[in-house]
Amino acid sequence: MVAFAGWRMPVSYAGILEEHRAVRSAAGLFDVSHMGEAIVSGEQAEAFLEFLTPNDIARLEPGQAHYSSLLTESGTYIDDVLVYRMEPKEFLVVVNAANSAKDFEHMRAIAEREFGFGASSDLSIRDVSDSWALLALQGPKAASLLAPLVGGEPLDTLGYYRCRWTRVADREVFLARTGYTGEDGFEIFAEAAEAPDLWRELIVAGAHHGLVPAGLGARDTLRTEAAMALYGHEIDDTTTPFEARLGWTIKLDKGPFIGRDALVEAKSKGSARKLVGFEITGRGIAREGYSVLVDGASVGRVTSGTFSPTLEKAIGMAYVPSELAGIGRELEIDRRGRRLAAVQVKLPFYKRETT
Repeated sequence: MVAFAGWRMPVSYAGILEEHRAVRSAAGLFDVSHMGEAIVSGEQAEAFLEFLTPNDIARLEPGQAHYSSLLTESGTYIDDVLVYRMEPKEFLVVVNAANSAKDFEHMRAIAEREFGFGASSDLSIRDVSDSWALLALQGPKAASLLAPLVGGEPLDTLGYYRCRWTRVADREVFLARTGYTGEDGFEIFAEAAEAPDLWRELIVAGAHHGLVPAGLGARDTLRTEAAMALYGHEIDDTTTPFEARLGWTIKLDKGPFIGRDALVEAKSKGSARKLVGFEITGRGIAREGYSVLVDGASVGRVTSGTFSPTLEKAIGMAYVPSELAGIGRELEIDRRGRRLAAVQVKLPFYKRETT
């Protein structure tokens, strides 16, 4: 039996390829308890998050989640986040582990500046990162193996990007049909003290379904195949959502929010650069930071690059000038002085079949 990782997500347990392929064909269980979580609640919670984030909080129903971001006044990324409406006046905001301290400081600063945070009881921001654990069960067999362990309302009533309090293996958890792999799956928020036993019970229950524990390496190859952005790679404080193919998360017509004015201007001008996907057409793998060349001149850098176990070819993402972006257009990747031939392809590289 594999021990619970507990806030120290390993690169792999049995090997990245094996874990990646298990998630695509069966299921994998990730310990992502290092992520940051805050509960935002109170009479002003919706108005606060509406101003704080660019996606439309008001459209979220209780039991529904969406992908969004924290932005600077310049319209660039502080972080990308998931927001879950747990109750009419209570929200869960999940942030990236490395950014959690600055994210929560930013949230409190905006709350104090715009909503009188600290002087009023109408808004609460509670960091629960240390008391909650997060397990991600991902893959086409995730639902079938989890269903017998879920109490109350049947699991098949929980739709994509929906969430609710329920019981899993007789433990109260907050369960969401979300993930970061491009597969169907679930994220299970549980009390930290109960997570090790819950991890072990899930591994045992899923053994005959092909469930394996999976680590950071497979999480990265899976999200790259699905062209999901990673902070510090595809998005950072120099990147706007429009450049990063994430303009769909921006609701300019919803009213004021941080970065809106800059994004209105950016949209009217158009982006000077664009995130593109590419495949290596020969031998070799492109890695983060490698220079992208067109006609021998450097035009950008690789943000993520890996060997795709699903497609069995080397893939990557990079920013290039918008006029050089286009499916089928050729590139070269400078791999420490060796040039790798590449061609731009449609993103995402992998998309699961849905019925």
